[in-house]
Amino acid sequence: MRLIIIAGVFSMMFSLFATPLLIRILRRSGKTQAIRVSDGNINYPEHQSKVGTPSMGGLAILGGAVVGYSMAHLILWRPPTLSALLALGLMFGLALVGLADDYLKIYKQNSRGIRARTKLLGQALVAFIFGYATLNYPDELGRTPGSTALSFVRETNFILPSVIFLLLVWFLVTAATNAVNLTDGLDGLAAGAAVLTLGAYILIGVFQFSQNCSFGKSATCYDVRDPLDLAVFAAAVAGACIGFLWWNTSPAQIFMGDTGSLAIGGAIAGLAIMSRTQLLMAFLAGLFVLVTLSVILQVTSFKLTGRRIFKMAPLHHHFEMSGWPEIQIVVRFWVIHGALVAGGLALFYASWIRA
Repeated sequence: MRLIIIAGVFSMMFSLFATPLLIRILRRSGKTQAIRVSDGNINYPEHQSKVGTPSMGGLAILGGAVVGYSMAHLILWRPPTLSALLALGLMFGLALVGLADDYLKIYKQNSRGIRARTKLLGQALVAFIFGYATLNYPDELGRTPGSTALSFVRETNFILPSVIFLLLVWFLVTAATNAVNLTDGLDGLAAGAAVLTLGAYILIGVFQFSQNCSFGKSATCYDVRDPLDLAVFAAAVAGACIGFLWWNTSPAQIFMGDTGSLAIGGAIAGLAIMSRTQLLMAFLAGLFVLVTLSVILQVTSFKLTGRRIFKMAPLHHHFEMSGWPEIQIVVRFWVIHGALVAGGLALFYASWIRA
């Protein structure tokens, strides 16, 4: 538990104090993200005030996660585990993809960033490398960080071929990163929701550690490798998001950009894959799923019928155009997300009780 507390505190303090430094550097250089205040016949006057706000705040989140995780292990003199290092590697790889996108938005003033195909290829490359690594480095007990068994609240008896598992990893990573990216449309919305999701993975990691099969086989044990260190990693990312949220809450002084949203999405996907809760991520990342579904429904409806379901997608912009204040949308969406996360945790613990 001390590892988790130290990781969370140090990561939070780092991002809390590093973010304003990043804001000053970006403002002095005059490099800020291009904000679309109009799109065809649709105007976004409420976004006019966001023009000139620096982006790339994800660098502070990424730095906070690394500092928090590292300090926890240095202070208590514990070696890092492969599972957590793979999760950090996944975050770094996806952050680089996002950084390339942010570079075009900020330095080239192109509000659309890199091409969608290029971004998807970058995400796929990182995901496949991560998926391959999770299956090929067993510990002394023969356990690998990843498992080809399909999982919900724990591993099922449905074993996937390795190729299908890699495709599943690609899908989960791509879905999670793009879902967080879509949700990052209002000040503080994505960062606050991510804290709740990562908090759930802290609880899951601690519980899996206390009921781990390495302590003795039983019908209810979890055969997860390095669950406690995955909880430490989750705490480090959550702490970094909390520190960043201080500056990102409405009115935001900095945006996380694709650097942050892709990194956070990768952290969530990595935790879901290595904690053997792949499908449970639909609940634990519930708001991100709802926002993504709103975009899918909007595009599908318009292509098939020529009509839009929402005034604008993603979902939070529908309520924005309906006249809801930004802060009201953010808080209410956090409440919805909290309920979905609580439901996911209830399913996780209910499964253990039934077993």
